[in-house]
Amino acid sequence: MSKLISLACLALLGASEVHAQTDAAPAKPALGPDGKPVPQVTISGGRASDMDERRNSVAGKQVYGREELDRNGDSNLGDVLKRLPGVTIGGRPGRGGDVRMRGMGSGYTQVLLNGERPPAGFSMESLSPDQVERVEVMRGPVAEHSTRAIAGTINIILRDGYQQKDKQLKLTDSIEQGRHAPNVSLTVPGKTGSLTWLLTGSVFENRQHDQAETYNRDTRDDGVVLKDQNVLDQTKRTSRGLHLTPRLSYKFDNGDTLNFQPFLMVNRSDSDARSDLAQNFGLVPPALQQPPEYNLALTGSHAESTFLRGFGNWVHKLAGASKLDVKFGFGAGHSDSDSLRYQYDNAGNLLQRYSDDATVRDRSASTGGKYTTPIGKEHALAAGWDIELGHRVETKTSLDKNGVTQFGDSGDNLSADTRRLAVFAQDEWDISKQWSGYAGLRWEGIRTTSTRAGQDIVNTSSVLSPLLHGVYRIPGHDKDQIRASLTKSYKAANIQDLIALPSLSRLNSATRPDRTGNPDLKPELATGLDFAYEHYLGRSGIVTAGGFVRDIKDLIRRELTLQNTPTGPRWVSTPANIGHARTKGIELEAKLQLQELVAGGPAIDLRSNYSRFWSSVDGIPGPNNRLDAQPKQTANAGLDWRLKPVPLTLGASLNWTPATIIQSSAEQVVTTSRKRSFDAYALWKYSSHHQIRISANNLMAEDALGSNIVTANGLAQLANTTNQTYVVWSVKYEMKF
Repeated sequence: MSKLISLACLALLGASEVHAQTDAAPAKPALGPDGKPVPQVTISGGRASDMDERRNSVAGKQVYGREELDRNGDSNLGDVLKRLPGVTIGGRPGRGGDVRMRGMGSGYTQVLLNGERPPAGFSMESLSPDQVERVEVMRGPVAEHSTRAIAGTINIILRDGYQQKDKQLKLTDSIEQGRHAPNVSLTVPGKTGSLTWLLTGSVFENRQHDQAETYNRDTRDDGVVLKDQNVLDQTKRTSRGLHLTPRLSYKFDNGDTLNFQPFLMVNRSDSDARSDLAQNFGLVPPALQQPPEYNLALTGSHAESTFLRGFGNWVHKLAGASKLDVKFGFGAGHSDSDSLRYQYDNAGNLLQRYSDDATVRDRSASTGGKYTTPIGKEHALAAGWDIELGHRVETKTSLDKNGVTQFGDSGDNLSADTRRLAVFAQDEWDISKQWSGYAGLRWEGIRTTSTRAGQDIVNTSSVLSPLLHGVYRIPGHDKDQIRASLTKSYKAANIQDLIALPSLSRLNSATRPDRTGNPDLKPELATGLDFAYEHYLGRSGIVTAGGFVRDIKDLIRRELTLQNTPTGPRWVSTPANIGHARTKGIELEAKLQLQELVAGGPAIDLRSNYSRFWSSVDGIPGPNNRLDAQPKQTANAGLDWRLKPVPLTLGASLNWTPATIIQSSAEQVVTTSRKRSFDAYALWKYSSHHQIRISANNLMAEDALGSNIVTANGLAQLANTTNQTYVVWSVKYEMKF
């Protein structure tokens, strides 16, 4: 019986990676009925299973489970992701931004939710780690997921219930500048007959205050200053939300399984903003002095959004260990926002009033499937399909105090339909004890049809992506292996860049232009090479060194033009395909437990990673003609120390990104300051069912500095911005019952 249990555990954890390890003298092995020694098996859970999955994955998948998600007691998933190797978050610390792998955001990094594209408007900062089971990071694309992943893929798997036993309650209060942000999270598992479920939900309220100062200066080529001003913006915002993530799983008598997991996000926010504009006339010649656009502006805003997404799949077992996995999904979402802005002169007289209203409605449905069958003992073939349909209706209205529209399309409805079709096949094969290979092929086509001002606009694109991955295990060094990948991937233009209604800038300038779309955009296509050397240490340690190259054509960049409009000349930013680019980099990671390396050493876990990136865009003068917002370097370092005398764990982490200078066009240079985010926590487990966690994020609280300078038409327009950042303290009580 013990041998059968051992074999079953081997099948679950991966027979090639579960083996006995001991530092003591080997004991005499037990003998089985046949007189031969019974193999000893050491079963490792938690991080070891995550590390085993990473080691066994031919396509280079890294898995981060509940330990990583719970480690720092973060209130949003973005703070968890920023500590992962090669992952950065745009924007200033504490306010989040787009998720970037290898320094590339803006659509280069694919973010999936349960293997599917998340609903429009979904924000990583709005997702609580308590609702996530694990995070999968894939540096190279695979056929069963979209190859819309030039930088890589981050797949967020929501909570499931196959291991959950206890109910969990988490009460959190975060404090920023004395403003409280409470959060309550509850997880309840259950089982009735063949039906199991896991109900996860959270409610929260967040209060924030932001302050930013912008210095604007316009200078002619002859050195004459035309504008010299300071703008101080202050915003107070209160947001509330409800997130629900139930999961249902039913197992039929024939072994089939039906899973369904809806995901509901409801968010509301109210904000009050004040903008003080100080015009400095000391450097401006008297003949050129003009009154400022305003001296004081007051704005009140309200926004609300609701997203509902459903995921489901049916797994049907077939003869010969084959299976068919059919998935289905749907999505619905709406967001509404309105704001009222009053602008006054220095005498308190009303100069202008603007009202802005925006409404977005999204609907989607998807289906797909994968047929998997073994071919021989160590050979698996899979093929499948994906179909996704989406419908979007967007309306924007912007009026001044006289009821005059602020742009030509104000009040017009825009509707867009998207259709994505894909078919794929993949073959994964353990060729020998040393070699494992993966070959995949995916065709994906996207069609976007929009109706605007009574005219239909159609954009169609398709991409064929061959994919090759391989792993070589070095003979005589069972802890060492080399992996390499050669892939085709792409970045599709998002629907906002294709058909977005104009976005109006109140202080229109070359550094603050209006934004509009381009229906003729083509997808960016990339050929990629990835390679890595991996050395595994003990149960959960690893040292790895790797690199990548991406050759990109039809690069999308935003172009800046000065256009004549009914209200006069205005600067407008429009996306366009501008040509060719290349990026490459090296990636280093080390993760280890001191006790596995030093007998009797302290219970300290160390983790660190460092990445160095290079990139260049043809047609833009160097030396800083890099991909949009890609830093040259990024690094993370952290440790966790479990104290033996008391049930206390201490931990800290440092995330660092240096200052970045990007020559985004021949006329524009954008600079961002360095980002250093130092976080720390203390975890007190005073019983098996109760613990308290105290954490602090962004302890350095450095100001985020930015610069944007555009030189065109004989004028240099400079905007220097300073955004304050703040320390966030959190106290979390966690209970199991």
